[in-house]
Amino acid sequence: MARPDKAAAVAELADQFRSSNAAVLTEYRGLTVAQLKQLRRSLGENAQYAVVKNTLTKIAANEAGIDTLDDLFAGPTAVAFVTGDPVESAKGLRDFAKDNPNLIIKGGVLDGKALSADDIKQLADLESREVLLAKLAGAMKGKQTQAAQLFQALPSKFVRTAEALRVKLEEQGGAGTPAPAEAAE
Repeated sequence: MARPDKAAAVAELADQFRSSNAAVLTEYRGLTVAQLKQLRRSLGENAQYAVVKNTLTKIAANEAGIDTLDDLFAGPTAVAFVTGDPVESAKGLRDFAKDNPNLIIKGGVLDGKALSADDIKQLADLESREVLLAKLAGAMKGKQTQAAQLFQALPSKFVRTAEALRVKLEEQGGAGTPAPAEAAE
């Protein structure tokens, strides 16, 4: 690796590993250039798909502190560097692999933790970050509405109970007034 062009390639790949939330390794053998272009589009705006040299990428991953991918660098390899929502990119890879069996998901890394191909498929089954946040916000709003209704119900129930008590006392003739003084003697 004494050549400057290889050193620059390793440095660039190491920077991509460091700046990415996730990286997914795939085998692309048998895919045409048009299919690779379609795959890049399906990954979304927050992912970059690059065909890489195994030796240089392995060195770059190790320099970036990722040593769990060493076994996956065999055969023609391409890496999807994900800087945004990893679920969106995982869905893009999974869906593309369903339509094009030549794309094989080998594994990857998410926030420094190794992922198997099955883990990436499970990640693809999750809903996107925006959908999960919307569901959380809806659940929180629902709980706030329930709490507001509960707090509103307590005073109104108290007022209804007090009114019913006043009506009952009126019907008994006392209307809440004390008994005459003569009866007390």
